[in-house]
Amino acid sequence: MDLESESTSVIWKPRTKIGELVNSGQITTIEQIFATGKPIKEIEIVDRILPGLKDNVLEIASVQRMTKNNRKQKYRATVIIGDYAGHVGFGFGKDVEVKPSIETGIRDAKKNIISVKLGCGSWECNCGTAHSIMLRTSAKCGSAEVILKPAPRGAGIAASDTVKAVLELAGVKDVWTFSRGRTRDVYNMAFATFEALKSLSHIKNVEALDAHASE
Repeated sequence: MDLESESTSVIWKPRTKIGELVNSGQITTIEQIFATGKPIKEIEIVDRILPGLKDNVLEIASVQRMTKNNRKQKYRATVIIGDYAGHVGFGFGKDVEVKPSIETGIRDAKKNIISVKLGCGSWECNCGTAHSIMLRTSAKCGSAEVILKPAPRGAGIAASDTVKAVLELAGVKDVWTFSRGRTRDVYNMAFATFEALKSLSHIKNVEALDAHASE
């Protein structure tokens, strides 16, 4: 299921300092917000800076919880958003109905959006364009583990449907992947992929790391 993000139609009155700076035009990129180290608490910030985001609902799962009286059922929507150009977000929402759970998941994903470091980290390619990732990275969620490795230009995304969906929205065009554990769990696989990409944002100087590794 693929939905397009819709900007809010009401007048936005910022409730945070970051929101005020975005609304006044003093902050114009999501990277400027990340540089402050402050979290995004208003989805209108993302709507204003990244208006072209796309949504992808990866899974609608039925979850149940026992209470004293009976069994309560809700729907959990696992959602990712991205612009195919280095920005991706992961979120989930729960509700007794499907549509509200998706809407909650989209809002959650906007608050968790990250900037992905793209580049050409493959020794087979070394073209210098931003088509893959810079370094090997990995992450786990539950029993699911996802490993991402730079691939040469034209290799495509060698991955399962869930992992591929996250990578595509992030703007990754070529990458080798390896998964193990409970790979059929959509939520865990999507979150592990998201966390693997997120770890790349902590890299300060890739050239320095490469030089150190070759010594």
